[in-house]
Amino acid sequence: MTDTSRSCQAVSSLDPAIIAQFQTLLGTANCLTDPSDIESYCREWRNKFFGVCPLVLRPTTTEQVSACIKLANALDVAIVPQGGNTGLVGGQITDRTGRQIILSTERLNRIRSMDPLSNVVVAEAGVILETVQISAQEVDRLFPLSLGAQGSCQIGGNLSTNAGGTAVLAYGNARDLVLGLEVVLPDGRIWNGLRSLRKDNTGYDLKHLFIGAEGTLGIITAASLKLYPSPRDQQVGFVAVESPQQALELFNLAQSHAGSMLTGFELMPRMGVEFAIRHLQGARDPLSDSYPWYCLLELSIFSNAVDGRALIEAILSEAFEAGHVVDGALAENKQQAMDFWHVRHGMSEVQKEEGGSIKHDISVPVSAIPAFLDQALAACEAAIPGCRPVAFGHMGDGNLHFNISQPVGADKVAFLDRWEEINEIVHAIVMEMGGSISAEHGIGTLKRDLLPDVKDPVEMELMHQIKDLLDPKGLLNPGKMLAASPIKDK
Repeated sequence: MTDTSRSCQAVSSLDPAIIAQFQTLLGTANCLTDPSDIESYCREWRNKFFGVCPLVLRPTTTEQVSACIKLANALDVAIVPQGGNTGLVGGQITDRTGRQIILSTERLNRIRSMDPLSNVVVAEAGVILETVQISAQEVDRLFPLSLGAQGSCQIGGNLSTNAGGTAVLAYGNARDLVLGLEVVLPDGRIWNGLRSLRKDNTGYDLKHLFIGAEGTLGIITAASLKLYPSPRDQQVGFVAVESPQQALELFNLAQSHAGSMLTGFELMPRMGVEFAIRHLQGARDPLSDSYPWYCLLELSIFSNAVDGRALIEAILSEAFEAGHVVDGALAENKQQAMDFWHVRHGMSEVQKEEGGSIKHDISVPVSAIPAFLDQALAACEAAIPGCRPVAFGHMGDGNLHFNISQPVGADKVAFLDRWEEINEIVHAIVMEMGGSISAEHGIGTLKRDLLPDVKDPVEMELMHQIKDLLDPKGLLNPGKMLAASPIKDK
């Protein structure tokens, strides 16, 4: 349940002498202790998770991160790594004991190298995603990871959560964009795996242990990332469809025509578009009439031999003739394309303006999306009459953010008290369809206790064994993703 009255400030139970040792190590300027300076680090942006933290460490180098972790390990102090604090499952927030310390990677913010000929950029963990994108553009390259929070989220957090976003359809998740990592292990050792090779078959591919591990196995301090040629042209369309089934038909048609040039395909309900128009600065309705569902599709053209405008017009012309599309608009320039995407990217943040919102980050097979929506929408509306579903997201890769906003005039606290009940309803439908309860946001604390119910028992045991091997004291982001180890309890 969300409780905006919960304070991030509480009495610390951490020995002041321990704080003093970290201040000696890093310098007082790099150790925040004033509650007013710390508050923003221990409050999740949706006001769902609140931690208590006596100290925020802000190292500027990998060696300083290593020194901090070695000291914490010697003192048996738990460390919670944090990037841009844009996570949605509580993985970056301390507990409320007042004994956990945040280690922020925000000052590890250098781009160490840019190699456009090899299509590789090496960026430190605290570099903001948008900074990597812009730096790549300056050398006529593309870094394709794209998120609504790209102006504030950081590379280390993106990789630690295996972020998804709107370009997964063409380029894959964050995991697929990594060539190598530099990681500080729970005992303070530095693993230098910053390789930039496309092919390296020399043993276990250790980087994948840390990508998506949410800071429980090590702290990512830098990464070698893949770049791609910049598109010569991009065409963006905002079209209306009568149903998710028609959206699926349009997706199949667009993919058959454009293949890998289809780099974005998003599904949005009318309710979500209305929320964006109402609350998002600069947002406007791309179409003159209202429709139940919308699709935003993007084509990226890499060859001057391909006429992108003719291609997207051919796709939509065929879709109109087949009855898959009922209205639409094509971006006439880059600004209009950005305006279309602005509506979609702002859909997450505006929901809080409409009161409480019960969230789900699910995935199902792409072909099952219409059936999932039929069942899940009916089930939620039966459970909470008058609720306002905002089911939107990355239809091209099967990932939807199935969010339920409170009925107009409903009591927010009472509505949010039903979070677990509605999650159970929705997740049951997801699992019946062979889907996932967390497609791109991760597990954190929000879904930690659900994990054993959706994972194979052997898989859970292996995860605990890896955690116990790398972090035997359990000091690195404790309580996130995995509950207390059943292996240690035996």
